[in-house]
Amino acid sequence: MSLRVAVQMDPMETINIAGDSSFALMLAAQARGHQVWHYDVTTIAYDCGRITAWAKPVTVQRVLGDHFSAGELRKIDLGDDIDVILMRQDPPFHLGYISTALLLDRLKGTTLVSNDPREVVNAPEKMFVLDYARFMPPTLIARRLEDVQAFQQQHGAVVVKPLHGNGGRAIFKLDAEGTNLSALIEVFNQTWPEPHMVQPFLPQVSQGDKRIVLVDGEYAGAINRKPGEGEFRSNLAQGGYAEAAGLTPQEEEICAAMGPELKRRGLVFVGIDVIGGQWLTEINVTSPTGIVAIDAFNGTDTPGMIWDALERRHAAMKSSSG
Repeated sequence: MSLRVAVQMDPMETINIAGDSSFALMLAAQARGHQVWHYDVTTIAYDCGRITAWAKPVTVQRVLGDHFSAGELRKIDLGDDIDVILMRQDPPFHLGYISTALLLDRLKGTTLVSNDPREVVNAPEKMFVLDYARFMPPTLIARRLEDVQAFQQQHGAVVVKPLHGNGGRAIFKLDAEGTNLSALIEVFNQTWPEPHMVQPFLPQVSQGDKRIVLVDGEYAGAINRKPGEGEFRSNLAQGGYAEAAGLTPQEEEICAAMGPELKRRGLVFVGIDVIGGQWLTEINVTSPTGIVAIDAFNGTDTPGMIWDALERRHAAMKSSSG
């Protein structure tokens, strides 16, 4: 069955087609005969009970410099004109992100939105992970300098990061002496209204920060991301590089522990981050990445797995509502 698919994401012109997960999902949808639309999140509106957006039908191809063509921009009804929405715009996860997610949640039972927008709101990456604290390194979430100083004095070198940051941005490592800790917390407090996450620096990060992808609660694949020269951050967006990876017994236990809950929440495409084969640090649900690299190493078809899950969920939704 052909589906009408709308992808809520950043501008098509700016994506890196070599590694962009949203682009891979669009290619896979098109290959299955689904009609694909693209729209910017800022065009969503609530209009007397209807949820609308300004969108263009798009055709995509993996050709550098000529990777898409688009039809005429027009206002569409996301309830009547679309079957599946992929919520794929990059964070920051702020009130704008939350507000549009809650608007999309009003489509429940009519249009399938993935990941489930209400559950995305309920599961910020660095907060949802606290449900699995038994797999995490020691963690502090706080704003007050004295709390951070006490944690740092107990654990030595630490990493400080914004609670709702993404892509490895604004992550700072402080040495065991806590040099510049007070200045850094002052800057963080002036920049972000929420508390900040502080964790011990894990030397094992030099061996890699593994991205593990789960599709509808099931393990789909993994890559090990290693820091680039002169960096401790292993995010690919920060100069890290990827290598093939499997799972350690601890990582298998982590996936088994959270898989059923991810499926129950409608979090179809999730990327979790694990350092040193044992320390869970994030559960990424807003706009996970990594599937292109995973498939390149493993010869798998993760976009196909995601679309299998979405098609099953859409059929089940229509069956229950019809």
